[in-house]
Amino acid sequence: MQDWIIRPQIRNVPGIAGVDAIGGYTKQYVVQPDPGRLIALGLSFSDLATAIERNNVSTGAGYVERGGEGTVVRSGGRVTTVSELEQVVVTTREGTPILLRDVARVTIGQAPRTGSASGNGQEMVVGTALMLIGENSRTVAAAVHAKVDELKRTLPIGIEATVVLDRGILVDATIKTVAKNLSEGALLVVVILFLMLGNIRAAIITAMVIPITMLLTSFGMVRGGISANLMSLGALDFGLIVDGAVIITENSLRHLSERQHEKGRLLTLSERRRRSRTAPRR
Repeated sequence: MQDWIIRPQIRNVPGIAGVDAIGGYTKQYVVQPDPGRLIALGLSFSDLATAIERNNVSTGAGYVERGGEGTVVRSGGRVTTVSELEQVVVTTREGTPILLRDVARVTIGQAPRTGSASGNGQEMVVGTALMLIGENSRTVAAAVHAKVDELKRTLPIGIEATVVLDRGILVDATIKTVAKNLSEGALLVVVILFLMLGNIRAAIITAMVIPITMLLTSFGMVRGGISANLMSLGALDFGLIVDGAVIITENSLRHLSERQHEKGRLLTLSERRRRSRTAPRR
């Protein structure tokens, strides 16, 4: 089910490079030779392998033209059941064919496996969808999740496909955490600036540097093809972002206060603007 139904459909999802699987058993036809009978008939294991390989091949026989039409001729020799495998002729003795069932026991078994998978104490088959480099993990995870939901409706009774780990949930949780930290950080900056500067308007103006910087950074990341993740967003340090704005704002307040003290009155709007423009250069 994993190899022939689920895996091919998951691989068709845009952004998926492949699907790894672990757990379960790989179905195989098992031939268990009888050494005593082989010795009695003068046969070896290689004779059995050669006979099985020789009788498990489909060959083409060209085509036949008739009435302007071409018909492809093909000889199907693929073994599809245990009974067909048992009928394979290994050799002949005095005109009597020796079949595979005469010298071996044919059953359906499984290949030796190197690992297993389990969930809630029960064995299961786990498939891992591998994403292409450079793809958006949130978009690809959502597409795979939608494909799994679609597969559930087509699986036979008794077979269940369940999402064990969805990377999209991790991405959403990361985005939520980053947004929460940014909001709390901006609020903390406003409170600290208000306590240090004593001016709520100056604190709000300084804090506005944070969303503006985030907007400019996001624009640059989009243009540069850089994804938003913990590494890229974590490089935005509130201290570095607000540091310059705090210095400029504090210096502007000092110059406005000194100018107002010199004139002995409140400054007009034009005077405050002019003083604010020249304050960073002094």
